Amino acid sequence: MGERIYTGRFTTENTEEIVVFTIGMRINKYRKIHKWWPVFRAMPKMLKELYEHQDELGFYSHEMSMGTRTIKLVQYWRSLDELLAYSKGDLHLEAWRKFNQKIGHTKDVGIFHETFVLNPGQYENIYGNMPIYGMAKALGHQKVEPKRRTALKRLQQK
Repeated sequence: MGERIYTGRFTTENTEEIVVFTIGMRINKYRKIHKWWPVFRAMPKMLKELYEHQDELGFYSHEMSMGTRTIKLVQYWRSLDELLAYSKGDLHLEAWRKFNQKIGHTKDVGIFHETFVLNPGQYENIYGNMPIYGMAKALGHQKVEPKRRTALKRLQQK
């Protein structure tokens, strides 16, 4: 059985702050699996921890995409302070320490992250004929009403 698809157009409220955090890795040298595989394996452990302690950590949800060389996660957090606090936790620090010991400044595997703090009224979204996805998974989704039909109107919601 597949995911439920919500027909029509859906959006979220934009009345609260949300932090969008992208994190990922890029395999620069495929044959160096002993270098990039441990990096790849570290994320599922952290995701398990995040989902087991969502409310206390301030973590909402994530989406993952995989390209030819790049694996990217988009995470949604309640606040920047909670995201930064998690980065100082044992599981993340252990993964970071191992990365620096085994990979350091080699060209075998790359990592990245980007952090966006979105204030109320400064973001909008639309989901048409989709399962609950992305920010809608984090904040909840609702049918688009005529007064919120355009991106500008969704940005101006009060």
